[in-house]
Amino acid sequence: MAEPAAPPTAVRARHVEAPRASTTVRAEPVEAPSQSSTTPRFLSRLRPWVIPALLLLAFELYARRASALGSDSLAPVSAAVKAWWGAALDGSLWQATAFTLGTAALGLGVGALLALAGGIALGLSARAARMGFMTTELLRTVPSVALIPLAMLMFGFGVRMEMAVVAFATFWPLMLLVQAAVRQVEPRLLEVSRVLGLSARERAFKIVLPAIAPRLFVALRLGVAVALVVAVTVEIAANPNGMGYAMMIAQQSFDPALMLAWLGWIGVVGYAINAGMLRLQQRVGRRMGAA
Repeated sequence: MAEPAAPPTAVRARHVEAPRASTTVRAEPVEAPSQSSTTPRFLSRLRPWVIPALLLLAFELYARRASALGSDSLAPVSAAVKAWWGAALDGSLWQATAFTLGTAALGLGVGALLALAGGIALGLSARAARMGFMTTELLRTVPSVALIPLAMLMFGFGVRMEMAVVAFATFWPLMLLVQAAVRQVEPRLLEVSRVLGLSARERAFKIVLPAIAPRLFVALRLGVAVALVVAVTVEIAANPNGMGYAMMIAQQSFDPALMLAWLGWIGVVGYAINAGMLRLQQRVGRRMGAA
């Protein structure tokens, strides 16, 4: 006979306790930023100014040597700085700067508004773009300086003459950039506006302008640079006001230090305006991206 199977042995469950995590937190010392980490950052900010500083030093040495040889056509940078300080103290610097910037801003405003309207119209309507192609290509190639005699006959000397030339010079590049930006708007957005029955004005303000806003700032930066260059050019050529005229008076008075002071100041003003526009563009871009 087969022997009965042995009963299964009882397995006693053992309660295994998991090891308790230690609740003590060791505070590790936080190292303060070392001076070596801040030094490269400081040097990186100074790198863009190395070449301009070397160029100014080279011009200073060259002008001093030319003066020692009896030449009066150049002045060292140190003399130009002294002349700039004198113009700043007597108020002529700020008066001429305000006139040039104010006139350039007025001309840019007129040209930008007309360019915005024309660029949106040509960008939305292929028929209008074909009809205005020949006129645009003919007039935009006319140098803005060539309009100075006509502007003088129409407006005389002063703000209106300079503003008209600046507006003409800024209108064409801005209009072409706006037209190109409108053509790149998503076609589905325009289809939605047609389905909703929006008028041309509502389509421009509610659909087109928000879509092309980032490109508008790029166009505006270009327009600011063109406006300042044309304004100074008009003042040098014809208008007896502003920074360009002050630089010409210094040249005709055989004062190279003051002439170089005006030249450097015009460059500083242009750089400051461009940097401000770039920062404004970045800030608006971040806000639009966050929205």
